[in-house]
Amino acid sequence: MARSPRTLVSSFSPFSPGFWRSPLRGPWFTSVLGVILLGGMTLLFVTGLLSYAAYNPDLSPVNDKTPDKGILGFYLFSWPTDPHWLYRLNQGVHVTLGVTLVPVLLAKLWSVAPKLFTLPPARSLAHALERVSLLLLVGGALFEFVTGLLNVQLDYLFPGSFYPLHFYGAWVFFTAFVVHAALKMPLAWRNLRHLREERTELVSPAPAEPTVSRRGALWFVGGGSLLLFLTTVGQNFDGVLRRTALLAPHGGAEPGAGPGAFQINKTAAYAGIDPAETGEEAWRLVVTGRGGTVRLSRADLLRLPLHSAALPIACVEGWSTSDQWWRGVRLRDLAALVGYEGDPPDVFVESLQRRGAFRRAALRANQVADPRSLLALFVNGEDLTPDHGHPARIIVPAAPGVLNTKWVARLTFGDL
Repeated sequence: MARSPRTLVSSFSPFSPGFWRSPLRGPWFTSVLGVILLGGMTLLFVTGLLSYAAYNPDLSPVNDKTPDKGILGFYLFSWPTDPHWLYRLNQGVHVTLGVTLVPVLLAKLWSVAPKLFTLPPARSLAHALERVSLLLLVGGALFEFVTGLLNVQLDYLFPGSFYPLHFYGAWVFFTAFVVHAALKMPLAWRNLRHLREERTELVSPAPAEPTVSRRGALWFVGGGSLLLFLTTVGQNFDGVLRRTALLAPHGGAEPGAGPGAFQINKTAAYAGIDPAETGEEAWRLVVTGRGGTVRLSRADLLRLPLHSAALPIACVEGWSTSDQWWRGVRLRDLAALVGYEGDPPDVFVESLQRRGAFRRAALRANQVADPRSLLALFVNGEDLTPDHGHPARIIVPAAPGVLNTKWVARLTFGDL
């Protein structure tokens, strides 16, 4: 008599059903975790797409770090400037939710581990499709969460740039996620409606003695998620709440005191800014447009009409500040100096920064036209500090932090 593939492997092998003895595994437990991840992962993907759109990726190649993306890089819309806290909210949700879902993801992967070792590998076309989607789902989820967490912690240990890696990984993962959800959600809903456990490969044929109930295990997972939420979400706020963000690099106490005491990613020293270049005698802002080129010292800028705006700084890593009080020259007024009265065009911004991504950035016309978009010279009533971009920096409502270029050297206005 022919023996089944399952009888050919030892109970000490993960390919044997007897290897997986936890009584917690089962369709109901897995289904609960799956429904939570269905909502959470969908929101993660949507906020990730919105974060991608916030860079205005079709405006200039310097804004989009994901080359050769083809149809995956479909452009959504011109990123708005209202409400001014839009990117702060979007990225705060994206990162905080991603961190919070880590225990749920790990529990889900643990709960379906026996399915990864099921023999035979494919019993039918539908089963083969499910197995392939599961492998892509597990690999994609681990890749996205690991690269995302490393980026949040400012630990760039992965090969290559975070942007294309996370971008392509997201599409691989979400495609597998949609296929897997379509195949498994009817069964998941059925399992949630009926408490009677179905016999599947998730249920051990010889379970060990339970030490905790399945509901207890879910409470444990939920408690882990709550702990991660409470130790991460504070990076989106100032004051006491920021001190609770123990797992975030921008958590803890505020960095020092004074008007410039709010978070930064890159110092002037890291960016290679030579103080001799930013002094009053040496630094000049070059502004170019269809009407020609002008060179402005900081004193020249101070003679132009100055305006103020209360705007936050919000970065892709999920941290943000409350509104800081910026003062400087409106970008649309600088556009007018070089021939663009009325409706200003796009602008290409170049920094004195010598290393690191986003030394150059492009802003769309609607961002330039917003009266709160400034070439800032002051923050919170005092000159910009070197680490905050002295002698001049860009500040635009609702824009990702990296597009608020520091140590600005040149502005080129025109259609990009």
